Amino acid sequence: MTEESTSKPSTAYWVIAGALLVWNVIGLMFYYQQSTLTPEIMMDLGLTPQQMAHITNTPAWGHSGYAIAVNAGVLGAILLLLRKAWAMPLFVISLVGVLVQDLDAIILRDAIEAWGPSGLALPIVVIVICVFEIWYTRAAKAKGWLS
Repeated sequence: MTEESTSKPSTAYWVIAGALLVWNVIGLMFYYQQSTLTPEIMMDLGLTPQQMAHITNTPAWGHSGYAIAVNAGVLGAILLLLRKAWAMPLFVISLVGVLVQDLDAIILRDAIEAWGPSGLALPIVVIVICVFEIWYTRAAKAKGWLS
């Protein structure tokens, strides 16, 4: 027997859940773009040789962290829209994937050298949003919006 959620979510819930899905789908699109970059495309984008090397030298485990992060985030957001509590572990998995990716890019391969200090802005925003997704899902579950 499954538990059904008893409370009806607010309009804000639907807006936030929808925005989180859009955010994660954009992340998935960026992942796909990075996965299919060729040297010619990188040159057309105006990347420096150092930035191109940073992208092409990403180890498989760092790229896998990125893949796990975006796919778990998209699935988590879909489950949030479906009002399923399984969104929570997927958002946690997404955060772990982000941290693995950032460990590689920022700590081990010094992304700041390739991208400059502004290269930290997006990773910080991504981590903050991942933490928000987990917090928001937990709050929605506590309000009885998720089953």
